[in-house]
This record gives sequence, C-alpha cells and structure tokens, in this order.
Amino acid sequence: MFYEAAFETRLQELRNEGRYRVFADLERRAGRFPQATQHRSGESVPVTVWCSNDYLGMGQHPDVLAAMHDAIDKVGAGSGGTRNISGTSHFHVELESELADLHGKESALLFTSAYVANDATLSTLVKLIPGLVIVSDEKNHASMIEGIKHGGGRKIIFKHNDVGDLRAKLEAVPRGTPILIAFESVYSMDGHISPVEKICDLADEFGAMTYIDEVHAVGLYGPRGGGIAERANQMHRIHIINGTLAKGYGVMGGYVAASRACCDAIRSFAPGFIFTTSLAPAIAAGALASVRHLKHSQLERARHQERARTLKRRLTEAGLPVMENPSHIAPVFIGDPVRCKSVTDALLTRHRIYVQPINYPTVQRGTERLRLTPTPLHSDADMDKLLAALGELWAECPVSQLAPNARLAAE
Repeated sequence: MFYEAAFETRLQELRNEGRYRVFADLERRAGRFPQATQHRSGESVPVTVWCSNDYLGMGQHPDVLAAMHDAIDKVGAGSGGTRNISGTSHFHVELESELADLHGKESALLFTSAYVANDATLSTLVKLIPGLVIVSDEKNHASMIEGIKHGGGRKIIFKHNDVGDLRAKLEAVPRGTPILIAFESVYSMDGHISPVEKICDLADEFGAMTYIDEVHAVGLYGPRGGGIAERANQMHRIHIINGTLAKGYGVMGGYVAASRACCDAIRSFAPGFIFTTSLAPAIAAGALASVRHLKHSQLERARHQERARTLKRRLTEAGLPVMENPSHIAPVFIGDPVRCKSVTDALLTRHRIYVQPINYPTVQRGTERLRLTPTPLHSDADMDKLLAALGELWAECPVSQLAPNARLAAE
C-alpha cells in the first residue's frame, strides 16, 4: 500500500544518511553497573555501558531498590488512575514535598517524565498569563521547544548562553509585557553550563520570570543535589525549576518546583498532567529514597566529578578530540554520521563497549559525536579498556583529524 511505502521511503532516507537508530537490547546487572548483558542474534554478550544517564548509578542503590520492593509489597504495582482519579498515593505526596524542599520552593508537581513536565508547563503558562512572551536559549531541549510551540504565544530566541544577546532581546520587548526566560543549567550534548546568576540579574532588571531546566544537574550538583542553581546560590531567584528523577536519581519521572499558586495552576489547567495516569507508587517510592539519600550523601557526587575529570584528562592525553566543557559530560567529536555509527558499532561488536552515536536531530549536522558519561561506578580498568579501544579505532580510521572542529562545535 501507499502508506507502507511512505514509511519505508522515510526509513531508507535515515539509513542512507547513517542516522537510523538501532536499539541495544540490554539487561543491566543489578549491583554490577556499568556492566550489562546484551542480547543479540540469540547470544548473551557482556558489555560495559558508557552512555547511561543514570549518572550516579542510583538505579542500583540498595536503598532505592529496597524502597521499591517495599512499596510493591504494600500497595501493589500500578497507581490505578490519574492524579485526580484515585492515582495519588502517599508516596506521590511525600515525593512532591521532598522535591519542594530540595529546591526551596513552596510546592512541586510530579509528571511521568521531564519531557512531559516541560511541554505541559510551558504550554500552559502561555494560556495562564495573557500576552506572555517566552525568551528561549537557542539550544534548549526539544521538550522546551515543543512546549513553547504548543502554547502558541510569542517566542524570542537568544544566542546560546549569550547574556549580551539576551539583554538585547529583552530590551526589544515593550515595557510591561510579561516575560519568561527559559534556559537549561547543563546542556547535555555539549556539556555547557549556563550563567545562571547573570540571567537572573537580567530577569530582575526586566521584570521577567525565570524557568530553568535542571534535568542534567539535579542530584549531581549543589550541596544537596539541587542542581546548578543551588550550587550558584540562585535557587531563590528562579521562579520555576524543572527536573527529572530518571538521571541523577536513577529512577523515572519528572517534575516542576515553584510557588504553591503556580504548581496549583499547572495542576488544574495542564492537559498533560490532568489526563495522564500517575507514576507507579513503587517508582515514586524509589525516587523518594534516592532524593533523600543524595540530600545528605556527598560520596556519589565527589566520586562522579573525579571520574569525569579523569576521563576527560585521559582522552585529551590520548589525542582524542574531546569537546571542552565544565560539566560531567565527555563528548568526543566525530563530525560525520556514518563514521560516528561505525565507531560505536565497532566499540560494541569488537570491544563490548556500548556507546550510542549522537546524530542529528539531537545535535546539528556536522557535529556528530560520541557522548561518554562516566559514573562513580566506572573503574580505572573500565577506562583503560575504553581508551585502548578508542585508540585502536582512531588509528584505523583517523577521524581525529577533525579535532580542530571539536572546540568550535562546543562553542
């Protein structure tokens, strides 16, 4: 049929460009992360995962696992409905209270993912505040872009992390117009960190609200894991904080933390919240245990930062084109989708190292890369194996000749 042919045509275009994605069928080994088992062609093959967003390995933490087991024993599996219709368990209520406390806000609101939280919140804000103009960083995540688009209001894009351009854009908005500045704290593909304090200064000057996506920072930065805004002592100046429970906290779900009135308005008017079945209680319980643990423990954060610094230093010393940045992300520049997939395929099949190629539309064409995410659980031996494999592959196909572009791509 014509319809099926249309699907196949578009899929073949992806294959021709080298951008067709193949899922890695993995089983993480409880208690042995980053080790996993890959199922392929009827075989079970041990692999080391180097691209997980479970940045601190909290998905394997005994306290998290125990809390989830206990919740299942107490209340069963699913939540049974939306938050409005029987889907609010005591675990959800406790978790929202813990997240509000984490960010120094009056309230917090849980969603099934941070993507949904961004989409639902940003689109609803436009409907709640007549005439709202959203001024958005050009490298904001797809979920923020979609939320702004779905809101249907006016949007203005400012150059990435450029406070001078942000000022110019704000000056062009008529005084008295409601404004929301939307940005991220850690940009996960380049590893950039935003100038939170300077953005807040401009927000104060122009009477704007601030909306920060801390998805790749919560749990990882700040004295209690509150993110970059906490580390910079700026949380009190941020009006709405978006975060995830699926990365630093190792479980699943997303949230926003803000004033009581703001969260209540989103809860009452956002279709993405109202009509979605709530998180399973066991997931909420696991996330609650993870948040509580990381509010007090510094071990995971300290070890994580050391592992990130060590990996970046060793990549640089090996002559590999690591893209410089101040965060925990270690992107290695390739610059071509076919080569990028070839490198990751060889890492997996020949060296049993799993790294996912990062291609368009996740990053701009011509900036394709490997995205390495060291965790506290990666050993020196794991790094030795990774560096040896990358060195072998670069010697065979010297994509490192593209290294001069690495810094440009990161800017």
